[in-house]
Amino acid sequence: MTHRIAILGASGYTGAELVRLISTHPSMRIVALSGDRKAGMAMAEVFPFLRHLDLPVLQKIEEIDFSNVDLAFCALPHATSQAVISQLPRDLKIVDLSADFRLRDPAEYEKWYGKPHAAVEMQAEAVYGLTEFYRDEIRNARLVAGTGCNAATGQYAVRPLIEAGVIDLDEIVMDLKAGVSGAGRSLKENLLHAELSEGTNAYSAGGKHRHLGEFDQEFSRLAGRPVLIQFTPHLVPMNRGILADVYVRGEPQAIYKALANRYGDEPFIHVLPFGTLPSSHDVRGSNHVHIGVVGDRIPGRALVVATLDNLCKGSSGQAMQNANLMLGIEETAGLMLAPVFP
Repeated sequence: MTHRIAILGASGYTGAELVRLISTHPSMRIVALSGDRKAGMAMAEVFPFLRHLDLPVLQKIEEIDFSNVDLAFCALPHATSQAVISQLPRDLKIVDLSADFRLRDPAEYEKWYGKPHAAVEMQAEAVYGLTEFYRDEIRNARLVAGTGCNAATGQYAVRPLIEAGVIDLDEIVMDLKAGVSGAGRSLKENLLHAELSEGTNAYSAGGKHRHLGEFDQEFSRLAGRPVLIQFTPHLVPMNRGILADVYVRGEPQAIYKALANRYGDEPFIHVLPFGTLPSSHDVRGSNHVHIGVVGDRIPGRALVVATLDNLCKGSSGQAMQNANLMLGIEETAGLMLAPVFP
């Protein structure tokens, strides 16, 4: 069976990544693409690397016939998705890649995003899309909220440690490096090549980054009590990738065992041999996650390092993984691409 797919916001990085992945999917066919500011253009004009594909012309969202669509990916900007999704047919399956439905509490959404949520009833319906931890809920969901790419990377490193009770919940420090594509495709002065290359910088430091709302929500829910982490992201001059260094208090071998046990059967998450640290280069362009653990010279402390591709496993690949579950397709379909190297 072939499932008919629409991508809303196909002219952005995550939209283009969805097209790239779906182009080799055995059971999905793209029937509609939206890009309001580029409506009427061919995808080959917007993204020449997709020139070889036979794709629909970009349309405005209101021009799409959703009666011909089984599932829609919403790769729209934050605060746009909630208005658009609330107007879509109620029988349409939706995977949202924005931040609009990630936080369950409307007050928390307003706290982190600075405005009231415009579709509170749908916010309550949405399932958080960290696939490996919400599979059963995702299979039966109509609306899945994709995670933040930074939030996904950090959670893959920490969630099994909270589950297993092997770390001090009050001493979690996360230092994260993110590639520039995570900032989107719109023009920004600080992302110009001359101002970004040959350097790096911290941003949203001191507890200001919006993905902290996801860490607070998920870690506290898992632990059954408030868990607040210290988190500092850095922008680094690479196109793709995220690498999170997580400093924790706990016995290193117990930490390693908790991660290895939790992810032993996962097709996309790979725990490296103890003492081996991952590189963002080794997961580039793929849906894979690499995690490493090393002990510290200070007894009872460890470093956990996790890396993934922000556009694939951190966003569009994870979205497809969730869509596969929602549509009753093999979860790994279309996603077993090897990383791009070098």
